[in-house]
Amino acid sequence: MIPLLSTEEFLAKVAPEKTNSYEQQKFLQAASNIIADVQEGGDQAVRSYIEKFDGKAPETFLVSKEERKAAWDKVEDEVIQALQHAADNIRDFHRKQLNNSRMMQADEDVISGQLYRPIDRVGIYVPGGTAVYPSSVLMNAIPAVLAGVEGVYMTTPVKDGEELAPILAVAADIAGVTNIYRVGGVQAIAALAYGTDSIPKVDKIVGPGNAYVAAAKKLVYGDVGIDMIAGPSEVAIIADESANPVFVAADLIAQAEHDTNARAFLMTTSQALADAVNQELVKQCKVLPRKEIATTSLQKKGACIVVGTLAEAFDVANRIAPEHLEIQVKDPLSYLSKVRHAGSVFLGHYTPEALGDYFAGPNHVLPTSGTARFSSGLSVDDFVKKTTYLYYTEEALREAGDDVIRLANQEQLDGHGLAVSKRLEEKE
Repeated sequence: MIPLLSTEEFLAKVAPEKTNSYEQQKFLQAASNIIADVQEGGDQAVRSYIEKFDGKAPETFLVSKEERKAAWDKVEDEVIQALQHAADNIRDFHRKQLNNSRMMQADEDVISGQLYRPIDRVGIYVPGGTAVYPSSVLMNAIPAVLAGVEGVYMTTPVKDGEELAPILAVAADIAGVTNIYRVGGVQAIAALAYGTDSIPKVDKIVGPGNAYVAAAKKLVYGDVGIDMIAGPSEVAIIADESANPVFVAADLIAQAEHDTNARAFLMTTSQALADAVNQELVKQCKVLPRKEIATTSLQKKGACIVVGTLAEAFDVANRIAPEHLEIQVKDPLSYLSKVRHAGSVFLGHYTPEALGDYFAGPNHVLPTSGTARFSSGLSVDDFVKKTTYLYYTEEALREAGDDVIRLANQEQLDGHGLAVSKRLEEKE
C-alpha cells in the first residue's frame, strides 16, 4: 500500500515537489484576470464570477444577524458543545502567546522600547466545496480576536446561492467573527484585498484554499499581508517497535484522505512494524468512505523507510521539515529536543494529529512543503505589529553623535551626518 523505499529513494520522494512553471503560470494568470476585474467592477464583478464558478449568486453577500442566530437551532447541541470545547482550548493556548508593549532601555537620557498593536482589519478565507470546515473558522479567527483585531471578516463559498452551512455560522459566532460573506474563490481574495461596496478592504488575509486561491494570495501580497502559501498537507511519523500498527496506519490514512496530493511518511526502526502497518492500511482503507482518495495518496505520494536508529529517523525528519510530525516511540518527550524543523509535533501513542486539527489548542494552520525550516504556524503574532520607539536627550545625542557621523560618512550619506551635526552645533 505505502511504498517501502531505501533512504536515498525516500529522501528523493519526500523532497518538496518542484513547482510546475506552466501550471503555476496558469493559476497566476487566471487569478490576475479575476483580481483586475474585481478591482474595476467591484460587487458586480464578484457576482459574475460567483455565477460562473458556483452557480446562482446569493441575493446579498453578507450573512445577516438573523440568519446567524437561526443557525444555532439547526446544529445539534452536542456539536455546538464540541465546538465550544475546542474554542476554549484554542483560546487558552493562544492567550499565552500575547505580548505587552515594553520598554527595553530606560535611563535619564535614553529610552527605547517596542509597541505591540493589533492589525485593524483581517480577512479569513474558509474553503468550501465538498465539505465545510468549522475548525478553520476557529483556528483563524480566535487568535485574531485575542490579538485585538477589531474587524474580522470571513468569506466562504456557497453553491447556487444557498444559505451558509449553519455549523459555519455557529463557529463564526463562537470565534468572534465580525461579518460573514457568501463569497469564495479568487474573487473573495480580491474583494478582501481591495474592497467593494459590500465587502470591506482588510489589512491581512489568512486561511487555506485551492491552487487558484493560493495564487491570488501571492498576487495581492504587498497590498495586504498574508499568512502563508500552503502546499499539500503532510504528516511524518517516527515509530519504534512500541508503536501500535493500527494507530500508525490510522494516522497515515487520516492524512491521505485529504486529497490525492496529500503526503504521508513513515520512518521506523522496526521492519515488523512496517509490514504490520501496510497490512493495516489495506484493511482500514477498505471501509473508508474516501478510500479511493486515500489509497491513491498513499501509493503515489506516501513513503516508508526502515532505519537503523531513531537518531537517523530524526535526521531524516529534520531534512523533510514536515507540517505534522508524530513521534510514536517509548518515552517520546525525551526526543522532543531532537526536533529542529516541524510545523507541529504530536508526542506519544495517544496523540493523533486529528487531536490538533480540531480540538487540543495549538493552531492547525501550519507551514508545508519544507517551509517549516524558516516559518511557523499561525499564532497571535500574525495579527499584531511591532513598532519600536526611541528617545534621546541632547546630552545623549552629544555622546553618540561622533560615532553616528562617522558611520554616515562611511556610507556616503552626508545628509544623515548633518542631521546629527546640526544639532550638535546648535549651542556651540
